[in-house]
Amino acid sequence: MNPANTQQTVTAAAPAVSFWQAFAFWLKLGFISFGGPAGQISIMHQELVENRRWISERRFLHALNYCMLLPGPEAQQLATYIGWLMHRTWGGIVAGALFVLPSLLLLIGLSWVYIAFGDMPLVAGLFYGIKPAVTAIVVQAAHRIGARALKNAWLWGIAAASFIAIFAANVPFPAIVAAAALLGHVGGRIAPDQFKVGGGHGKTGQALGPALIDDHTPTPAHAQFRWTRLLQVIALGALLWAVPMGWLTMVYGWEHTLTQMGWFFTKAALLTFGGAYAVLPYVYQGAVSHHGWLTPTQMIDGLALGETTPGPLIMVVAFVGFVGGHVKALFGPESLFLAGAVAASLVTWFTFLPSFLFILAGGPLVESTHDDLRLTAPLTAITAAVVGVILNLALFFGYHVLWPQGFSGSFDPVSAVIALGAAIALFRFKRHVIHVIAACAVLGLILKTLIL
Repeated sequence: MNPANTQQTVTAAAPAVSFWQAFAFWLKLGFISFGGPAGQISIMHQELVENRRWISERRFLHALNYCMLLPGPEAQQLATYIGWLMHRTWGGIVAGALFVLPSLLLLIGLSWVYIAFGDMPLVAGLFYGIKPAVTAIVVQAAHRIGARALKNAWLWGIAAASFIAIFAANVPFPAIVAAAALLGHVGGRIAPDQFKVGGGHGKTGQALGPALIDDHTPTPAHAQFRWTRLLQVIALGALLWAVPMGWLTMVYGWEHTLTQMGWFFTKAALLTFGGAYAVLPYVYQGAVSHHGWLTPTQMIDGLALGETTPGPLIMVVAFVGFVGGHVKALFGPESLFLAGAVAASLVTWFTFLPSFLFILAGGPLVESTHDDLRLTAPLTAITAAVVGVILNLALFFGYHVLWPQGFSGSFDPVSAVIALGAAIALFRFKRHVIHVIAACAVLGLILKTLIL
C-alpha cells in the first residue's frame, strides 16, 4: 500500500477529538452507565474502542488493568484515565466527574422521595418487590466475578478462606484485603502462572482500524512521568482533603456527624478493592452498626436505588449520607432536605477524591509499564477474596429479606418466590438488571396492595 494512502486512511479513521466533543460524550455516558462495572466498561469499550476509535484495544485494556488494581470504582477510574490521556488533567476531571454527577443528583432526589414517602403503600409495595431482586443480583455478582476470577485451586482456596473469615470469624474487611494482597504477592513469586490476571472486556485482536490513541502512539508529553508533577498532584490532593476535613473539625468538632462521615468514607474509599459489592459489608458495619446513620432495611433499600440509577454502584454512599444527614437533622428540623443533600454531597466528595488522585498521580507510571506481574498478582488474589466477601453479603441480604423480624420471626415465602424468580431471570434468561428490578417492583406492588 502506498504510504501516502496509509496516512490518509489513518487520518480519516482517527480524526482528532476536541475537548468539547469529549465533554458531550462523558456527559452522555453519565446518564446511560447502567449495569454495574461490567456493563459500564462494556459501554465504554463499544463506544471508545469499536465505534469512535478514540483508543485502541490494547491501550484500553492496559488502562483497565491498572484501574482494577486500585481501590475505588474501576469504571469511573477508567473514564478518568482515558479523559486524562486525551485532554490532560481537566479532561480526566471532567470525564470522572460527569460519570458521577448525574447519579448523585438522581440519588439525592430519590432519597428524599424515599424518606418523605417511604411509608406510603405505593413506595412500600415497590420496595417489597425490589429487595428480593437485590438479593438475587448480589448472588449473580458473586457468580459473575467468581467465574472470571477463580481459575485454579489457589484462587478457590483464597475465596473460601475469605468467606470463612468474614462469615464465621467476623474478620474486618481491610484485614482480608491485606492478607489476600500478601498471598498474591507471595503466590506471584512461587507460582506466577496461577496469579496472572487478564482483561477480557472486549473483542481482543479484532481488526478495528487505527485509533486516535493506537497501540504504538507515543505517550503524550503530559502523560510522561515527572517527579515534580507527582509531588504537585500529591500535595494538591492532600490539600483538597485536608481543607474540608479541617474546616468540618474546627466548625463542628470531631464527633459531629458530618466530620465522622468525611473520615469514615475516606477510609471506605481506600478499601473498595473489587468494587462496591466488596466494600458494602464495611459500610454496613460502620454506617449501620457503629454510627447508626441508617437501619439494615434502609441499607438494602439504598442498594436497590443504587442498582436502578446510572453511575457506579458505590454511589449508594450518597443515599447513606442523605439518610444519615436527614435523620440526624443536622441543620434543624426546618432544613432536613438541605442536611441530607449536604451530607450526600460531602460523602461523595470524600469517596471519589482518591479515585481522581490515583489516576492523575499514577497514570504516568502506568503509561511506562506493561503486564508487570508484581502489580497484577496481588490484584488477582484480592479479586478472589472479594468473591467470598460478596457471597457473605448475599447471605446478609437474604437473611434480612426472608426473615424480616429475624430467625425468631416468621419466614417470608412470597419474598423467597420473588428472589427465586429474579435469580431465574438473571441466570437462565440473562435479563438486564434494570428489567428484573422493574418487574419485581411491579410484582411487589401488586402483591402488597392487592393480596398481602
